[in-house]
Amino acid sequence: PGPWDFQKVAELFPRLEERRSQKAGSLSGGEQQMLTISRALMTNPRLLILDEATEGLAPVVRQEIWAAIARLKTTAGLAILVVDKSLKELSAIADRAVILNKGSNAWGGRIEELPAEVANRFLGV
Repeated sequence: PGPWDFQKVAELFPRLEERRSQKAGSLSGGEQQMLTISRALMTNPRLLILDEATEGLAPVVRQEIWAAIARLKTTAGLAILVVDKSLKELSAIADRAVILNKGSNAWGGRIEELPAEVANRFLGV
């Protein structure tokens, strides 16, 4: 029980409402990822973990998913752990960041304090 049901996730991802009668396997990759996030939300978690949620998706779909994550951050009242290597998108939503290198903590702190040399070394930017 909780606030997340199909109607609520359809507000977050309107495409899912449009595709409601389709089988999951016939959805595009981006729509399948939206469905995956939606199914996780409908368990009404306190923590949502997203591991490379936009990897391999078309740029327009990536933007839609990142926008949804930003909305979740400000309105959902849950903790969100995002694992990704896209510094631009993460910078827009993350409060804190940790860079792992071969299983060890290479850097951690507020994302706006990430030194350029650390970003270049570990993220290739």
